[in-house]
Amino acid sequence: MLHYAAIALKSNLSILNVVHYVSFRAIAGLLTSFFSSVIIGGLFIERFKSMLACRVREYVPESHSAKNNKPTMGGLFILLVVVSNALLWCDLTNAKVWVMITCLVGFGAIGAWDDWSKINHTRGIKSYQKFMMQCAAAGIVIGAWLWFAGGTTCLSLPFFKHCIPDLGLFFLPWAMFVMVALSNAVNLADGLDGLAIGSLIPNFIIFSIICYLAGHVDIAAYLFIPYAQTSELAVIGALLIGASLGFLWYNTYPAEIFMGDVGSLSLGAGLACMALMAKQELLLLVAGALFVIEVISVILQVFSVRLRGKRLFLMAPIHHHFELLGWKETKITTRFSILSLVMCLLALITIKLR
Repeated sequence: MLHYAAIALKSNLSILNVVHYVSFRAIAGLLTSFFSSVIIGGLFIERFKSMLACRVREYVPESHSAKNNKPTMGGLFILLVVVSNALLWCDLTNAKVWVMITCLVGFGAIGAWDDWSKINHTRGIKSYQKFMMQCAAAGIVIGAWLWFAGGTTCLSLPFFKHCIPDLGLFFLPWAMFVMVALSNAVNLADGLDGLAIGSLIPNFIIFSIICYLAGHVDIAAYLFIPYAQTSELAVIGALLIGASLGFLWYNTYPAEIFMGDVGSLSLGAGLACMALMAKQELLLLVAGALFVIEVISVILQVFSVRLRGKRLFLMAPIHHHFELLGWKETKITTRFSILSLVMCLLALITIKLR
């Protein structure tokens, strides 16, 4: 009898040991977040189809008028899925988990307010108010990471093994800039069915891998990357991947729902937060090249109109330029997603080249 009891106890301990592994919890979390996202997403669309019906942005091609009256704010169920699964699969004693949740919820709240204003009052909140709130949210998140989660103010430079300058007090505005800039860049890319989320998923995959690598002393030393104790963030990253795939199930062309600012602002800031805590934020220039291109296209368009009186692109952001050239929406989304995946792989290679 005691023999069988010992076997049962040993079996239970083995299960607990498996659950303790980050890799197991990441995969399990990805699967549960995907299936729950698909289920909740379907219910969300059915329940809020009329309440959250949106109107397309002002400066878009005329073909986008067909997207009117489709539900928006799909980012709400993405956040719901990620946060609820984080409580199930993450180590809640790890302060970085709470920093990440704070980032997602904080930026999501700003986006939700903006979306709700657009639905009920035609126009969203004023640009400067939105920007100030983003800066405040970024400051709180970065401050919490630095003071409560063991964050450091050093900067890791790609292609340089031992060059890790300490920015000191200048790190706070730098980190805030990265978070707010990427948040708005993803928002600009959210203009075609599946474009933003299809480009975010490869980034979440790559930075989940990076967070896992940076969280192990031996691996981090071998790859010459700063040891940042971020392996637990790989679980959050996996949850974001699963929830995003579930959202893409409904957002692929023709989209049944849009993520809205609540989704684009929170997911962009969440990606930046992962990169910052893994000390690899400069890799966002490579992995997130698509988002960088979207922002640059808008900046160049504005400067061209003001200085030359002529447009550089048929319409900005640049995905609308290709639309007006006659590219099908599905072709643009697919090619941009491929570009995003390729750039993410290049970013991963740079770690090994140090």
